[in-house]
Amino acid sequence: MDMKLEDVTRIPVKFSEIDSMGRAWHGSYIKYMEDGRESFGRHFPGIGYADMVAAGILAPIVDVHVKYYGPLELNDVAVIRTTYVPKRGARLDYRYEIRRERDDALCCRATTIQLFIDQKQELMLEEPQYYIDWKQRYGIEDD
Repeated sequence: MDMKLEDVTRIPVKFSEIDSMGRAWHGSYIKYMEDGRESFGRHFPGIGYADMVAAGILAPIVDVHVKYYGPLELNDVAVIRTTYVPKRGARLDYRYEIRRERDDALCCRATTIQLFIDQKQELMLEEPQYYIDWKQRYGIEDD
């Protein structure tokens, strides 16, 4: 069984995230993606950051692609849709769509890739056991 794993979270745009044009600074979207991944990990237990730390694994971002479509402004609510994208290998791939809640306008589409590193901070070529277990729990088959 291969299923689509997706989470939606809502984050209000804060003053500290606004640039001189009164819009969310482009770098703030990277943090919104982080918020999306954290929410995803809470929604699908076993893949969150606490699970990684407990397994002695880290997963730094090695690739980010972002396309901006429209602005977020102070007090807007960013609706962040985070989708897990199954891929072969010791990696985590996510796809994001960020919309403005008040009018459902598309603001951003993005992807990230994370690679696993062990306690010695060395790149892992094989999937960590906790990740294998998580994929089995949710019926994930790699592309």
